[in-house]
Amino acid sequence: MIFETHAHYDDEAFDPDRESLLEELQKGGIGRVVNIGASLKSCRSTLALMEKYPFVYGALGVHPSETAELSEEGILWLKEHCAHKKCVAVGEIGLDYHWPEPEKEVQKKWFIRQLELAKELNLPVVIHSREAAKDTVDIMKELNAGETGGIIHCFSYTKETAEIFLDMGFYFGIGGVVTFKNAKKLKEAVESIPLDRLVVETDSPYLAPEPNRGKRNNSLNLPYIIEEIAAIKKISPAEVEAATWENAKKIYKFV
Repeated sequence: MIFETHAHYDDEAFDPDRESLLEELQKGGIGRVVNIGASLKSCRSTLALMEKYPFVYGALGVHPSETAELSEEGILWLKEHCAHKKCVAVGEIGLDYHWPEPEKEVQKKWFIRQLELAKELNLPVVIHSREAAKDTVDIMKELNAGETGGIIHCFSYTKETAEIFLDMGFYFGIGGVVTFKNAKKLKEAVESIPLDRLVVETDSPYLAPEPNRGKRNNSLNLPYIIEEIAAIKKISPAEVEAATWENAKKIYKFV
């Protein structure tokens, strides 16, 4: 069975066929899915999916690009709903400096606040970090984020940066980008990261792997990612599937 650790099935890209696709996932060997909140609105949609589908769990949080909407009232709402029995993490949270808005200080403020929330609730975090490695690391160290642990989603930095996150006890979400021919840096990082710290994800509907690059992504593409990790690690896809299943269970605290 395959554990999908990061998808956005509440996204409007799935409006035409969400129900039939989610039913198809289980038939296709996807045993569990964690749907990830990115805004307060998508957190509400995630809660609805968690309620409807037994194999769908959720992470609730506000993506750095959406932090301009956050307030202490929003944090209180997140605190209340993160107590849901099927909420397994706070996320996705972090920093994204690719675009100029929201301002860096706004992103930092709410990244810190959501890290504090995760510690208060004793939940792992799902970290989004894009073109912001130093500030991400500095804030995580300052807040002792390793106490809750979590996943570095869509890891895109060097193997040297991976070492820093490894030392903090984090896991690494590996998605479709690892199958791209130009993903040399990521392939090197995956080679260096121990198998017991890797989990697989799609970030659906984004970042479909080869041979479906550019199309709408979904969890049925996870075998392509598993095969690429296996090739890099020089082990069998079955070993990668089994290890990433157990790793995801561990970080998301499934018994």
